[in-house]
Amino acid sequence: MVGPARTRGHAPAVRRATTLVLSALTAVLLALVPWSGTAFAHGSVVDPASRNYGCWDRWGDDFQNPAMADEDPMCWQAWQADPNAMWNWNGLYRNGSAGDFQAVVPDGQLCSGGRAESGRYNALDTVGAWQTSDITDDFTVKLYDQASHGADYFLVYVTRQGFDPATQALTWGDLQQVARTESYAPSQNYEIPVSTSGLSGRHVVYTIWQASHMDQTYFLCSDVDFG
Repeated sequence: MVGPARTRGHAPAVRRATTLVLSALTAVLLALVPWSGTAFAHGSVVDPASRNYGCWDRWGDDFQNPAMADEDPMCWQAWQADPNAMWNWNGLYRNGSAGDFQAVVPDGQLCSGGRAESGRYNALDTVGAWQTSDITDDFTVKLYDQASHGADYFLVYVTRQGFDPATQALTWGDLQQVARTESYAPSQNYEIPVSTSGLSGRHVVYTIWQASHMDQTYFLCSDVDFG
């Protein structure tokens, strides 16, 4: 009688202890998940892929594979610098720019949004041969907005002919504006048609997304090749 009675008396305590341990583990796991749920979701250009979205898309399931160092060295250095730049591919933004983008994003820091988010995205400014998306003179920028922020407008730039993103840091003077949109109603998918001419080889497509829910601006570099 004593044994079973002791077991019954301790069972609730054991269950409570187990619950506390599981709750603690769950809290730790949630803290390790950089973005979970739409409350923390924002967005990025997915085609042609922004630098960090592309690295996440290609390597997110295999980000510790040492083959990346040879196959995709620019992504490799970005993963080594701060993996959260890829896990948080949707969070490269600044608040309160008031439309004066060149004042808050210095030359050489365009792809990190002026070292946004305490420098999380700094590796995206690293000069080198980032993997490119093949495009033609007429192409479409596709942006995925997880949180359906909407847009006051989009600005799309392409680097001038002669600029080499594999050897030169990106500056505002290297960009030529090729599109400015009107506002977009809140949605999760936006498409911005772009027309260019006379461009060939490697370029950077630079997209500025001014979200409409607040003064929140996204600065997004996509590496492309005009055939």
